[in-house]
Amino acid sequence: MTADSHVHFFSHRFFQLLSAAPDRLSSLGFEMPPEDPLEFAARWVAELDANRVERAALIASHPSDVSSVVTAKRACPGRFTAFAMVPPFSGFLPDDIDCACLFPAMHGYSLHDERVKPVFEKYNRIFVHCGVLSVGIRGKLGLPSPFDMRFSNPIELHAIALRYPKTKFIVPHFGAGYFREALMLCDLCANVYLDTSSSNAWMKYEDLDLETVFRRALNVCGPERLLFGSDSSFFPRGWNKSIYETQHNVLKLEIGLNQVHLERIFGGNFAELFPQP
Repeated sequence: MTADSHVHFFSHRFFQLLSAAPDRLSSLGFEMPPEDPLEFAARWVAELDANRVERAALIASHPSDVSSVVTAKRACPGRFTAFAMVPPFSGFLPDDIDCACLFPAMHGYSLHDERVKPVFEKYNRIFVHCGVLSVGIRGKLGLPSPFDMRFSNPIELHAIALRYPKTKFIVPHFGAGYFREALMLCDLCANVYLDTSSSNAWMKYEDLDLETVFRRALNVCGPERLLFGSDSSFFPRGWNKSIYETQHNVLKLEIGLNQVHLERIFGGNFAELFPQP
């Protein structure tokens, strides 16, 4: 089974919230999704079917677009898992999501802020974006990204992960530039997972290649706490197959990982974290 732990569900409402007009999106090579999230979910089903991807975590990439991923999940139970961006100070903690997504640098808060505590008390699956935060669609639309990297260090999560040992925390992009710190966190906290998503362009900050990154991550986390992610987001590109192929080739051909461990990283670990209904 292939399961993708990182797919942005850039819905019609998401683009509306960014005030992105269809003609502007078209000029940038993006398609405006259908207004009905059910139709957009069907588009993703067909795309994943074509690439033999059985399950995907759909991320609501705007706090006001939770309903889109929840609608997709309800339409395709077991196929889609609902991840949603939750700014803790909003007071809105949706019930129907499978994983709360925290973006401290984007929303300007420390994980130790008391306003975040209700998130840790409510959810037992929490995605925490650390490191460099670059939202490509915002840049292409000319929108500002006033993020604050003071709140990006994975070490901020250490005491919290210890305080909530039954909660599973997911740090995407290998820490997105805080690779050393992400590994330290994983070494100290067995309930922290890394997702492998995106092109991992953060490697330009260190003398690293993808093989080295995977070898070090496997040495610290083992294959049991790595989750494949593609960071797919928009159409007409659709599912980012090249990310899958690159990562699979590195793990299988360059590192020589066995089939059992490959299956864990590319699907089994996700299935354990998010059992099908």
